[in-house]
Amino acid sequence: MISVEHISFHYPGSPDTLHDISLKIDDGEFVAIMGENGAGKTTLVKLFNGLLKPDSGSVFIDNVNSRDKSVAELSRQVGLIFQNPDHQLFAETVGEELRFSLKNFGFKESVIESRVTSLLTALDIEKYVNASPFMLSGGERKRVALASILVWDPKHVVMDEPTIGQDYLQKDRLRNFIIQLISQKKAIIIVTHDTEFVAECNPRVVLMSKGKIIADGPAQSILTDQTVVEEASLVLPQMTQLTRSIPELHAPDNIIDVHAARKFFLQALKEHAETQRE
Repeated sequence: MISVEHISFHYPGSPDTLHDISLKIDDGEFVAIMGENGAGKTTLVKLFNGLLKPDSGSVFIDNVNSRDKSVAELSRQVGLIFQNPDHQLFAETVGEELRFSLKNFGFKESVIESRVTSLLTALDIEKYVNASPFMLSGGERKRVALASILVWDPKHVVMDEPTIGQDYLQKDRLRNFIIQLISQKKAIIIVTHDTEFVAECNPRVVLMSKGKIIADGPAQSILTDQTVVEEASLVLPQMTQLTRSIPELHAPDNIIDVHAARKFFLQALKEHAETQRE
């Protein structure tokens, strides 16, 4: 469990970036942290694994205060995948990138190869095992960075803008992969502007603006609330906009994804056909 209690933080020479933030994320929970640029989203998640320490308040990882642990110790529990994969990739090949941490942690060779092969396959990058990660596309490098963290099996996984550079097929693969991780009781936290991806996943959404949390709840409730969505400089999901653009249909206000919209339209067509027969 990640527990944040009344934290505030500022960078030297700048005003506060985070103001009195309190948040609790349980094991096996999927949370999307959203908001405008400069809202403090990335700063907040860097506090989770000790890259930053709060000016006031406390961060607890599984009931251990982050001030009492080093970044290396916290990273074993909280894996952070940066928005820019080039900030964490360094090895000559993709395979070595994944093997590096496991070798340092003293895993057996058989375990290392099993984990590396499994993750390369799951993230559709097995064909690049002997390639330089720096020769890959941006989206492919992001998947290598993700694999390099997941390979040591952290209990909590934080992904900063994981869908940037990913096509629809890779986003769908990522969504299914996240579901698999959640089934293993891992807490999954993503920082993202990708409203459509969040709408399809329907996780808990923590909405931030100007260093504060302005809304917290199911995506179906938060992302269909036009007032808070606009306050966070986001837009309503496309399916919400579509169904609301046809007021004559009297669609529910909480439709956020294609599946819910399809179900509603099919029901509306059925009722229309029955009315016509009468």
